[in-house]
Amino acid sequence: MRLRMELFVRDLDASIAFYTEILGFVVVRRDDLYVSIRRGHAVLGLGPISGLPERGDGPAFTQDRLADDRGAGVEIVFELDDIDALIELYGHCRARAAIADELRAQPWGLQDFRLADPDGYYLRITHRDA
Repeated sequence: MRLRMELFVRDLDASIAFYTEILGFVVVRRDDLYVSIRRGHAVLGLGPISGLPERGDGPAFTQDRLADDRGAGVEIVFELDDIDALIELYGHCRARAAIADELRAQPWGLQDFRLADPDGYYLRITHRDA
C-alpha cells in the first residue's frame, strides 16, 4: 500500500511555488484542475477549491465545507532518511518561510521542525535517528 494525499488549495500557483521552491518537490503532472507533485516517495495532489461544487450533502468536499480550516486536526509528516538533508532543508525553509516550531531533537528520538503551507496545512519535516 502507498499513500498519496490530495490537498484542496485557494491559489494553485502559490501552493505549487511553496512545495517546489521551499520543500523541493517537482511537478509531475499539471492541468487546470489538478497538479501532482513529488519528492522521493512523497506524492501530493493539489486541486483548486474553486473547482469543487459550491454546496452538497454528505461528506464530499465542497467550497462551503472547505471555507475554513482545511487542515485542522491533521499534521502532514515528511520523513527524510538523512540528518544532513534535514538540516539543509531546515536552513532553506527558515530563509524563505515562517517556521512554526524550530528544528530540535525530540525526547522520542526524532529531530524535526514544523511549518504551514499557504493554506494552513500543518507540516512536520522529520528525521528518525537510527
